[in-house]
Amino acid sequence: MAKKVTLSSEWLSGCSGCELSVVDLHEKLLTVLEEVEIVRFPILVDTKGYPEADVGLISGSLRSEHDVHCAQEMRKSCKTIIAFGTCPVYGGPQGSGYAHTNEELLHTAFVDNPTTTTSNVPTEVPALLSENRPLDTEIDVDIYLPGCPPHPAYIFEGLMALVRGRKPSIGRHNVCFNCDREMTKSDVSEIKRAFEGTPDPKTCFLSQGYLCFGSVTLDRCLAPCPKNAVPCFSCGGPSEAIITEPNKDVRSEVARRMAHLTKIPHDEIVVEVEKQAKTHYAYAMASPVFREKPTFLLRKWVEKKPVAQ
Repeated sequence: MAKKVTLSSEWLSGCSGCELSVVDLHEKLLTVLEEVEIVRFPILVDTKGYPEADVGLISGSLRSEHDVHCAQEMRKSCKTIIAFGTCPVYGGPQGSGYAHTNEELLHTAFVDNPTTTTSNVPTEVPALLSENRPLDTEIDVDIYLPGCPPHPAYIFEGLMALVRGRKPSIGRHNVCFNCDREMTKSDVSEIKRAFEGTPDPKTCFLSQGYLCFGSVTLDRCLAPCPKNAVPCFSCGGPSEAIITEPNKDVRSEVARRMAHLTKIPHDEIVVEVEKQAKTHYAYAMASPVFREKPTFLLRKWVEKKPVAQ
């Protein structure tokens, strides 16, 4: 019998969703375990050290000095490192903190907060980094598997391809590829928020005036949100076109499509995306994919006063 591939996992600043998605493999997990031996998996096994392993799965982003230490230890002990989920690949939703200082974030979380009673910010904990960072800003990463979390089908395909030494058969298409909604021309003239009205289940959200980012988001989810009446908010990170084209921006691309399908002016759509930027850019905001684009002006956008109603 062939020797099993050893797998180690670490969980940095994240929500544990990626770890739970491994459990969502269900019976396919048994197939994985036939060829993989888990030597470290914090959500399942209480292992304190960092045993040597063939493959290292790292979820979560770098937000504290403790995260940096853990990432370095994983790099030392694992032959291959997989950035597992949108957080280690792009920084994840906590990247929206880019618009604020650590002091502002801590004050809001612990002091000026109606759900807490303390007036002190904790100090006996690992220090925060100056900003939230993707994994590859600290260590070398061999494989990237974004998604929040990645769909179990992509996890299974990625792991089995790695274990068996073949190229993964994972496409580079966007979320729209797996969405059944139809793009049609409409007379819609106003932008709607996701909670307003009841969208038609067969028509593209953009055609109905709802901001949906499926066309500029990499598919690592199989489009569960648009299939269940929820517009895509880009948790899987930007599509390949956005990544590879320096001057392509999600707000202008979405605005171009929506303006073509409706009677809503292009500039009005751009302004609305900017108003909601901390939602629609959050998952990849910490990455150079957005940070280094000349079109990314988040701090300027959040300083704008709300438009009077």
